[in-house]
Amino acid sequence: MKKRIGTRSNSPFAVLYIAIILVLMYLPILVVVAYSFNDTKLFHWAGFTTDWYVKLFRNRTIIEAFWNSLKLAVLSSLSACVLGTMGAVGMSKRHFKTKGMLENLAIVPIMVPEIILGMAYLAFFSLVKLPFGMLTLVMAHTTFCVPYIYINVKAALTNMDPSIGEAALDLGASPTRAFFDITAPIILPAILSGTLLAFAMSMDDVVISFFATGSETSTLPLQVYSMLKMGVTPEINALCTVMLGTVFLLVALSSLLKAGRARGKQ
Repeated sequence: MKKRIGTRSNSPFAVLYIAIILVLMYLPILVVVAYSFNDTKLFHWAGFTTDWYVKLFRNRTIIEAFWNSLKLAVLSSLSACVLGTMGAVGMSKRHFKTKGMLENLAIVPIMVPEIILGMAYLAFFSLVKLPFGMLTLVMAHTTFCVPYIYINVKAALTNMDPSIGEAALDLGASPTRAFFDITAPIILPAILSGTLLAFAMSMDDVVISFFATGSETSTLPLQVYSMLKMGVTPEINALCTVMLGTVFLLVALSSLLKAGRARGKQ
C-alpha cells in the first residue's frame, strides 16, 4: 500500500496538472507586471522603463480614488465587524422557532447577485433621499460585508465549549466581562479573518459601488473601470503591479509573524 501511494503522488500526470494550474493562475499576472515596465502602450516589448510608475503616482485622480477606497473599506469592514460579531454572539445565546430563518436571512446578501443588490440600494437611497456619496457607499458596503463576519464568528462559537463562559458567570463575572475576558479572545481569529475578508471584498467591489456612489465620489475599482473604457494602458498595469506587490508583502509578513509565534511557543 505504501508503494502504491508513493507512486501515485509522484505521478507525472499530477505534476503536469499542477503545472498547468499554476501557469493559468500566474501567467496573466506576470504579463501584467512585465508590461508595466514596457516603454510603449502597444502590446510588444519596446524596452524597459519606470515612467508609468512615475505617471501613476502623479495622477491625482487615481490617488484620490485609492484613498476613497481605503477609507471606505476600513469604515465598512469595522462597522460590519461590530454588527456581525454582535449578531453572531446574540443569536448563539437565543433559541426560538424562527432562529434558523433569521440566520438564513443574515447571509442573504452574499447569495444575491450584486447587480440586484446595487439596484436595491439605489432604489432605497433614492426613496429616503440620501445624498449619494461616501455615506451611501459605507452603508451599502457594510450591509454586504456583515455576513462574512457573521459566518466566521458563528462557526467559532459553534466549536466553542459553552461551559467556559458559564463557568465565568458562576464565578461572579458579569456577562460583559465574561465576553471580553473569555469569549472574545477565543473567537478573535474568526473575527479578524472575517474582517480581513470583508475589507478585501469592499476594496474590490465595482457593481454595488457603481449604484451607491455619487458623481463626486469615486473608488479605485470604479476609476480603473472607467480608464479601461479608453483602453488598457501601462499606467493601469503599474497600478495592478503595486497592488499585487502590496498583497504579496502582507502575505509574507503574515507568514513570518506566524512562524515567529510558532517558534516562540516551542
